[in-house]
Order: sequence, then C-alpha cells, then structure tokens
Amino acid sequence: MNRAGVRLNNEEAKALGFEIKKKPKKGNPKYFITTKQQAELSRIRGEHLIIKGKSTLKDADGNLVMEWTKTEVDKETRLKAAREAIQALIENIKPVEPREYKMPIVQSELINQYTLTDFHLGMMAWSEETGADWDLKIAEEVLLNYFNYAITNSPFASTAIFAQLGDFLHWDGILAVTPQSKHVLDADTRFSKLVRIAIRVSRQVINMLLDKYQTVNVIMAEGNHDESSSIWLREMFSAFYENEPRVLIDTSPDPYYCIEWGDTLLFYHHGHKRNLNNIDTVFTAKFKEQFGRSKNVYAHTGHLHNMQVKETNLMVIEQHRTLSARDAYASRGGWMSGRDSKVITYHKRFGEVDRRTINIRALID
Repeated sequence: MNRAGVRLNNEEAKALGFEIKKKPKKGNPKYFITTKQQAELSRIRGEHLIIKGKSTLKDADGNLVMEWTKTEVDKETRLKAAREAIQALIENIKPVEPREYKMPIVQSELINQYTLTDFHLGMMAWSEETGADWDLKIAEEVLLNYFNYAITNSPFASTAIFAQLGDFLHWDGILAVTPQSKHVLDADTRFSKLVRIAIRVSRQVINMLLDKYQTVNVIMAEGNHDESSSIWLREMFSAFYENEPRVLIDTSPDPYYCIEWGDTLLFYHHGHKRNLNNIDTVFTAKFKEQFGRSKNVYAHTGHLHNMQVKETNLMVIEQHRTLSARDAYASRGGWMSGRDSKVITYHKRFGEVDRRTINIRALID
C-alpha cells in the first residue's frame, strides 16, 4: 500500500476517515494517506490530477522497496490555486494615494502606446555564447533607460498605454522551467528576488508615465513563460492603484485585450495562442461591439521576437521585436532578430499618426 505524508485541515481529515490530530504550532497536522485517499482528497479540494505513470525504488538486489504513482495537477487547477493565493495577498496591500497631475494637456486626441514584449526579466545570457549579456541588473537598467528615453522623445499626449505583451518574467515559479513544456531555462536568480524586482521596476515605470500623462492604461498580458505571474501582476497593480483614477489596469483573465480610443481600436495578445494568420477573426469575435464602432483597427503581438506586419480586411496586425538579449536556446537555434521597442501614437479619428523606434544601442551603448 502506497502512503504519503500530507497536511490536512480537520474537515479533510474527517472526510478521509482519520481521527483528528492536535493542531501543531504552525500549519495543519500531517497524515499518511494511501493512493486511494489521495484521489479522494483531490476530489474534495476540487483538483484534477493527471496520472504520469508509476515510479519504483529497488534495493541493490533488485527487490521492490517502494512504489508510487506520479501525478501532476492540471493547468486550470494550478491557475485556480494561484488566483486564490493572489486574492489573499492583495487583501493586505495598501493602495497608493492619488498623484496630482501637473502637466498641461497638449494633445487630448492622442494616445501614446509604449510597446514592451518578451522582456524575459530574470533570464541569464552570456555574451560569449549568445552575443550579448543579460541578467536582472542589466534588464532593470535597460527597462528604465527605455522609458526615460521613450517618454522624453514621444509626443505630448493626454493618455498613455503601457502595453506589456507577455513573457515579462522569464519563468513562472520556484523551478526555472516553462509552465507547459517544462523546458529548463537559463535563470539569473531566485524567484522571490525576481518577483521583488518585477514589482519595483513596474511601479517605477507607471509612476514615470503618471508624471507626463493624465491617464495611464496598463496591459499586463499573459505569456507562455509567465501564465501565473501575469495574474498576480494584474491583480497586484490593480490593488496598488485602486484609489488612483488616473491608472487603469486591465484585469481580464482572458489573454486577449482591447482599448478603444475614439474611432481607433487597439487589440493586444502575446501570440502564444493565435498568430498573424488567424488572430484577426478571434479579436473581431471577442470584441464585436467595439469592432463595430471603430474605423481604424490595429492589433499587437509578440512571442516570436521578430518584426512582422500583416494587413487583413479587418485590421493591421503587428508582431513586435524585444529589447531582451537572446538566450542560449535562441542563439543555438539561429534566431537572430534585432532588438528594439516602439512608441506608437494614435489619433482618435485618424488612427496611427506617429511612430518612434528605439534601438537597444540607444539604451546601452
């Protein structure tokens, strides 16, 4: 009979037929449960386990010492657990006080989109192997230099969009692996430090934008590297700025996002679910009312780190480059795209009216 130690609350222990143990100083008491009880516990907790096969431990003579079933919690259960943890976390966040807007509104019909995708904060790259160094310190410096430069050199508009299109964090939990495929990633640091720096630098960026713009829209898109982290990024910043009417955080759990600006409609998606060849109909179907009201429609994606533009009968779709260096996997695979980020200015009536491309060399040379 396979047995594993699991911490249970009193209701769970009772449901599994155990005599209730005395509660220790920290956490719940531990019970040793069978494989059958483990399946029942998963049902009680609303989890869905994927059976990954059996593993065995044998002694030097080949005798079976232990056998256990390997299981994995499915994606929806992991995301549900993440949302519950985030909800508990944000209850203790003290919202920031509103900041007075002191800049004159020069162009009330303009909105500036600061496009950031696949930044891979926390990734480690060695220049001798990949062509350029990248770590937490470099990434933080590049991001702040970019926004300093971009904000200074972009038109005076009333409104800004911090369009973070996903894969802002290089990995998504304690283990430095991709969430779905479990590919091992080149990581610079511990996840706790990565989270701390991600929060710090994002707050700095939003505050920099608040200094110039009356209103700041924030998109924290889901990426394939940061499925769970994108959730706490959205929810945490929504809690931070809930008393600041000048900051608008899109907290939609759906990985497709939309901003209306007069007759101009702007769509956002990381690009891990749909690509340039089929994303236009998805956006149109998800946002039918907004699409019907619009005359100028643009969509923005990332994911593949290279620049592509496609115009369909429905919209103009743009796939953006990244400011991040290549990791070893990309370098060995020969994916050698350039590195830049764009500030795109849209008019309420005319659509795109201005564009500034900021090359990585302007930020680090």
